[in-house]
Amino acid sequence: MAISQDDVTGHFAARSTTYDRSSSWCMDEELGRLVLDITRPQGRDRVLDVACGTGLVSRLFGGRVAEVVGVDITPEMAEQAKPHLDRLVITPAERLPFDDDEFDILVCRQGIQFMDLPQAVAEMVRVVRPGGRVVVVNLCAYGADDRDEYFEVLRLRNPVRRHFFLPEDLRTLLHDAGCTEVELRRYVSFEDVDIWSDNGAIEEDRREAIRGVYRNASEEFRSLHAVREENGSFVDQMLFVVAAGRKP
Repeated sequence: MAISQDDVTGHFAARSTTYDRSSSWCMDEELGRLVLDITRPQGRDRVLDVACGTGLVSRLFGGRVAEVVGVDITPEMAEQAKPHLDRLVITPAERLPFDDDEFDILVCRQGIQFMDLPQAVAEMVRVVRPGGRVVVVNLCAYGADDRDEYFEVLRLRNPVRRHFFLPEDLRTLLHDAGCTEVELRRYVSFEDVDIWSDNGAIEEDRREAIRGVYRNASEEFRSLHAVREENGSFVDQMLFVVAAGRKP
């Protein structure tokens, strides 16, 4: 069954009050520093945070740049971002209501998995000025050895997810949208699976199915994710890929 925009907004409306506590990576200061390091913001820059959610990325740029604009499709999430934004626009990423070459930096963290691709990334590149930076950050499988099991875990945890990625997929998305000098950096987030799966928008049977994937995981998956089991709970070292390209 096709996933609609209403499906996505409904899912995140249900998660809006607890989203910031739903994963350890949400408030991870080290991951935030990595985003700042790869974007290298300057005081004159205009920043666009696509799929801004509650403003976790937007707040990184507060006081560092001239303007921070956020876009999202879920008002219940985006309302919480307002204190960290100069402007909020409720709009799909596939149809950004901005001029060509308007922003210096664009960041989309954990958003492209819900979007029409490659259209959304092409639209992101369109609104960034020549020489500007386009950054996408997303959970990825480590490779072919963990792909099927990890994608099943992600599907169970988030039934409105439309896309699943290996690291090189992010490079390809930016390259095909016209970016050059695409750089990939990796970041590992330690996630307690019981806490991570308790996102407030899925039923307990899905959470138990996630536990089942970990209980029956292959040796390759367990090794790549450095899975630990403690008193029936699992800890997974989940891979984020930060992909940054320059618009020529």
